[in-house]
Parts: sequence; structure tokens; C-alpha cells
Amino acid sequence: MKSLKKLSLTTKIVLVASSTLFFSACNSSKTGNYEMAEGSGASPMRSVNEKSISMNQDKMTMDYSDEIEIDRSNDQIPQNTEEYQKQIENKFIQSLKEPLSTFSIDVDNASYSNARRFIQSGQFPNPDAVRIEEFINYFDYDYKKPTGKHPFSVSTEISTAPWNEKHKLVHVGIQGKDLDYDNLAPSNLVFLIDASGSMSAQNKLPLLRSSLKLLLSQLSKNDHIAIVAYAGAAGLVLESTPATETDKIMKALDAVSAGGSTAGGAGIQLAYSLAKDNLIKEGNNRVILCTDGDFNVGANSAQDLVTMIETKRNDGIYLTLCGFGMGNYKDSQMEQLSNAGNGNYFYIDNIQEAKKVFVTQMRATLFTIAKDVKIQIEFNPAKVAAYRLIGYENRILNKEDFNDDKKDAGELGAGHTVTALYEIIPVGIKSEFLPSVDDLRYQKDESKIKESYTAAASSDELLNLKLRYKKPNEETSNLIVNPLKDDNIVLANTSKNFRFSAAVAEFGMILRNSEFKSNANYEQVISLAKNAKGKDTEGYRSEFLKLIESCQLMSK
Repeated sequence: MKSLKKLSLTTKIVLVASSTLFFSACNSSKTGNYEMAEGSGASPMRSVNEKSISMNQDKMTMDYSDEIEIDRSNDQIPQNTEEYQKQIENKFIQSLKEPLSTFSIDVDNASYSNARRFIQSGQFPNPDAVRIEEFINYFDYDYKKPTGKHPFSVSTEISTAPWNEKHKLVHVGIQGKDLDYDNLAPSNLVFLIDASGSMSAQNKLPLLRSSLKLLLSQLSKNDHIAIVAYAGAAGLVLESTPATETDKIMKALDAVSAGGSTAGGAGIQLAYSLAKDNLIKEGNNRVILCTDGDFNVGANSAQDLVTMIETKRNDGIYLTLCGFGMGNYKDSQMEQLSNAGNGNYFYIDNIQEAKKVFVTQMRATLFTIAKDVKIQIEFNPAKVAAYRLIGYENRILNKEDFNDDKKDAGELGAGHTVTALYEIIPVGIKSEFLPSVDDLRYQKDESKIKESYTAAASSDELLNLKLRYKKPNEETSNLIVNPLKDDNIVLANTSKNFRFSAAVAEFGMILRNSEFKSNANYEQVISLAKNAKGKDTEGYRSEFLKLIESCQLMSK
């Protein structure tokens, strides 16, 4: 039996009619009953006691005072098909057995703004949507500016881990050099716009248009823009055009409408081909892909698209991904594509985030100052029993990858900061996180291995930090070495950089329900963040505090 819901209408209802609806209404011989045509987009109505129907060219107006029965039997609740890659947290590793930790930097921050979307709608984010390194790197930090031959500076700090007073927290911060805005290299940008049917929602294609228009105001006469759109097939919307021709560019943007399936692979191929045809030597060449990540036609598997993009990055063309929307969002694919294309990955949930990405940060994002940036830390086993890299699960490298210049790694943009945190267990501390194994039959007793330590192990060095990077147009890496001593600084006396990043990491561990969260709690996160908020010119840190408070309320 069909379920019917009765509505009592005493006000005038205005319906925008389709051509099918007009035809059906005008030719109906029944004055007391009206049945909406199939496919009109509205729920079918039965048993309508109609007082009057008046029509004009644009609309149909009906006055009712009696009850209307509306058939809801065919209503469908949209299914949530969002996809997130399973995140397996980094474990504690014994430094005596594996003293080297190696990873690629990550300047993406999509995970934070995506999680914010969940929290602001009154729900906790999917734990696999929380990548703690992207939470931390959503915020800028006040690191020292680079002054030497390298394009970035390195800052280190160590103190107590706020969520476990027996453990220590190591803070590593990288600060990229700023741009010389008076002598910027020209940009060759190709906007690759997903115009599939899934992009029709207000927070997708309409927000995308507004976002890209914000970027136009930041570009100069030397910059060029092209537009490719893809749905059932990929097509050229705008040839490479000087950025100063704003009316022409905006008209092309406004002409893009959503409809059809998603030929993402064909779109990517066309966009890269266009970027290569208009390549600017010594300039900035980049494809900006804007999508909800729902690729379902053509080269659609994640691996197919990753392989395709990996072959394109050798042409000197970088990739920026901007994610939009909800319900069918494919975060897992977006992150994989970004990593493959020497790229950056953002999630844009509102116009303020669009301003942050396309106005506040995009100028710097467009210009890469260091590529294939890798970090390798050697922990001193005489002082560190075990260590754990917080986040960066998808950026872990093999120890031999550090010296391999053929191994791809992350890029650093002009003026960008990158922050990484390690939680360590000092030697002599009993911890539930230290693995317990039987003595080995064929190897030396670990307690006697200290006899083979170098002289540096007996020093006050806690670890040795090494970084490798390449200049944008070079293929040979440069090495930076920076040992870190344990100065035993109490948490209250650490920098605001240290305390705020620790607060963000702790919040991320709570959202993930991390097995390593120990005594982490919302009150402590709020206290840490409030006391380390700093200048907060754009208000991002104040907003972070509101998110914590929202989660605290939802958890009660």
C-alpha cells in the first residue's frame, strides 16, 4: 500500500510548471482532480479539491483550502557514497632496531577543511577522513625566515608531550622563502573543471565558479588561462587567454554547466596537452583540477589516473586539486592524484575557504621553490627508546629512498610552512607502547650493543635531522644536516608554534580515537590552543577553537 501524507494547505501554492505539466493541465477534463506528469520533479498528488487554477506563460497558481494527499512511496533518501582511504596509524618503533625514519613532506590541508564541514553540520568526521599532518599544516607558523643559500629554513624544538607527560614531543618546522612579487615569473594555468551531473549542487559548480573568479583578481598581464570542462566527454571551453581579459574568461566560466557522466581521464589528458602546448619556460605551468573526485567514465580507476599523471609531471607541469561538495566526495582519489602530480590538494567547503585558497595562498602555491623534499631523522638509541611520527602515514619512504634522487617526494611553495611532530619514549621510561619480545637466539644481547655506539651517542644529541631537496629546475638534490639536543624545556616555556601544533595534533588524535591519545581531552586542547593563538590575522585559529568546543558539546 502506498504511504500517503496529508497536508492542510490554506495558502497559495506557486508551481513552476514544465511543458509537460502545462500540456497535462490544459487538456485535463477533470476539474476536481489533478495528477502531475511523470518526470515533473514533484511528488504525484491525488484527490485535489481544486478551487481555482490560473495560468500564465511562466507559472501556474493554485488556491487550496482543503486537504491534499501526497504520495511519498517513491521518495528516495540520497545515499552517502563518500570514500576515504583506510588510515593505519604509525606505531612506535624501537630506535635500537630501526633508528632511521624517512618521509616526504606534505603541504596539503584538505583533510582539515573537510572535517570542519562535518563538524559544522553537527557530526563527527569519518576517522579515516582525519589526516593529522594536514590538520597541523592547515595553519601557518611563525618560523625564522631563510637567510642562507637554501630556499627554506629549519626550526626544531622539543618538550613534554601534552597528552602523555612521560613522553616527549619533537617539533620540526620548515619555512619557505617569500616571493619577489615585483619580478614574478609568468603563469600558464589550465582550469580543468568537472561539469558532470554530480557537480550541479550549489556547493559544487556554483561555488567553483565564484572561487576561480577570486583567483582572476590576483593574476597579472603576463599570466595566461585556459579552461577545459569534462562530463560525458572532455572539451575545450577557452583557449589560453591573457588573464587581463577578465570579461572573456568569466563569460567562459559562466557557460560551464553540470550534466552527464564523468570522463575524468579524458579531461586530464586534454588539460595537460593544453598546458604543454602553451608551456612557459622558466615560468609556472600548472593544471588546476576542480572536482568532487567522482570519476566514473573512461580511465577511471585510481591507479589508471595516477599512472597517467605520473607520466605528465616530467613535462614540468604541476597539479593543484580543489575538492568540492559532499555526499559522493571521493577524498581517497583526490589525495592519490595530488601525490602523483607534484601537487597540492585543497577542499573548499565555503566561499571563505575559497578566499584562503585562491587569494591568500594561491599566489605562493603556484610557485614551487623546492621539489622532492624529504626528511630523514636518525634517533640516538642511547636516549630514545622508541619514536612515532604523528601523521604522514601516506608519505612514509624507505630509508634508501632518502639518497635516491629518482624517488619522488613533496613540493614546497613560496612562503609555505611545513610542520612535523614526533612523539618519543625516552630510554628508561616504562611504556605500554613499547613492544615486548623474547630474547633472540642468534643475535647479541641488546643490553650489550651499547659497546658499539659511536662517540655521538654519548653526547647530548637526541637525534640527527637531515633534509634533501632539489631546486625546481634541477635533478640533483641538496643536503641539510641539523642535529637536535634535548634542552629539557618545560611545555609552558615552549614557543607558540610548538604548543599550537601540539594542540592540533591532540585534537586530531581525539577525532581518530587514536590508540596513542593517552590522556588527550578537549579541555587540554582548548587551553593549549588559547594560550598559543598568536596574532591570528585571518581568524583561522579562533575558528579552530570553535570547532573543538563544538566537538566537546557533541561528545556529551
